[in-house]
Amino acid sequence: MSWFKRKTKGITTTTEEKKDTPRGLWYKSPTGKIVDTDELEKNFYVSPEDGYHVRIGSKEYFEILFDDNKFKELDANLESKDPLKFVDTKKYPDRLKSAQEKTNLKDAIRVGVGKSKGKDLVVACMDFAFIGGSMGSVVGEKIARAANHSLENNIPLMIISKSGGARMMEAALSLMQLAKTSVKLAQLADAGIPYISLCTDPTTGGTTASFAMLGDINIAEPGALIGFAGPRVVKDTTGKDLPDGFQTSEFLLEHGFLDFITLRKDLKDRVNQYVDLITNQPLRA
Repeated sequence: MSWFKRKTKGITTTTEEKKDTPRGLWYKSPTGKIVDTDELEKNFYVSPEDGYHVRIGSKEYFEILFDDNKFKELDANLESKDPLKFVDTKKYPDRLKSAQEKTNLKDAIRVGVGKSKGKDLVVACMDFAFIGGSMGSVVGEKIARAANHSLENNIPLMIISKSGGARMMEAALSLMQLAKTSVKLAQLADAGIPYISLCTDPTTGGTTASFAMLGDINIAEPGALIGFAGPRVVKDTTGKDLPDGFQTSEFLLEHGFLDFITLRKDLKDRVNQYVDLITNQPLRA
């Protein structure tokens, strides 16, 4: 039987003894390009060979935008409740608790205020990892409070959208956030305070139907999916074949829905350049 079973360890060991490559060392982009995760992080989470912008969250965007990653988080402990007593295969409070434990986030958005190239900036950034970046009452309330902070302190506001749309577990309460956030942004416009909207992959549903498209300047990352309903739903509704690249940021730019597309490595410079221009300030190096 020794013919069929290796007794000593050599170059080729038994299956049980083989060690897999530790997870997290490499990332494979949709086009099949392989990149070391350390290199990916140094390149702003963009695949250097094909330019694919990997989905990132508020932690990474804050690192990119705020000087030395220094900022104060506003309303960090705000959490959703369950006033509608929504029940499906899993109770809503259980879903919230599970998402919080998995992501170490309280909800699908974080708001930070700090210096960006030396000037104050309020950044509200959505996290797709938390229930698909869905927009519930906490998302709407945090955006409203971020806008209030901008109004009270005369500080530009930036919202980074990354969302699957309204949160079905909050039903009408979620839909109310469309009007709530839109009113607050209108107040910013009346006060002459800049609001920059950055659409990332994906920006869909009620998010697109409200604050994501109401910026004084609407910008996006390359290749981002941006739209109200998904391509399949649009095709089924209209009964027509969709153009190539439909609902990508490049398609929207070509048709006038966006002002420009920016690479992630240029994001901080482009945002501050716009703020300087609109507030008639000297450009910052």
